[in-house]
Amino acid sequence: MSNPQQLRYSKEHEWLSGAEDGVSTVGITEHAANALGDVVFVQLPEVGDTVTAGESCGELESTKSVSDLYAPVTGEITAVNQDVVDDPSLVNSAPFEGGWLFKVRITDEPADLLSADEYTAFTAG
Repeated sequence: MSNPQQLRYSKEHEWLSGAEDGVSTVGITEHAANALGDVVFVQLPEVGDTVTAGESCGELESTKSVSDLYAPVTGEITAVNQDVVDDPSLVNSAPFEGGWLFKVRITDEPADLLSADEYTAFTAG
């Protein structure tokens, strides 16, 4: 399992892209997708919603369980991935590409986001 170097990661297993015009893309990691199993339902925040770093902002339901989705940063939702809502299996098949979840205009970013190497070490332990 390879975590893209250009992304940053939360200890709740979300990834965050670099900001373009203050907006970053958020998804869950391959590690989280594998742990969940087959994702069958995705509940995402709505465009215009404000999310707070470390707080629940949605849910991912798999054949095994229901898990909260946590915001890795604080900000306003600018887009949601309708493709994932329509086909939740994208979270499993392409967690770093087509399986992204939402875009957020960041107003505050926590200092504890991990690099790819730090996240790999975190999940190995």
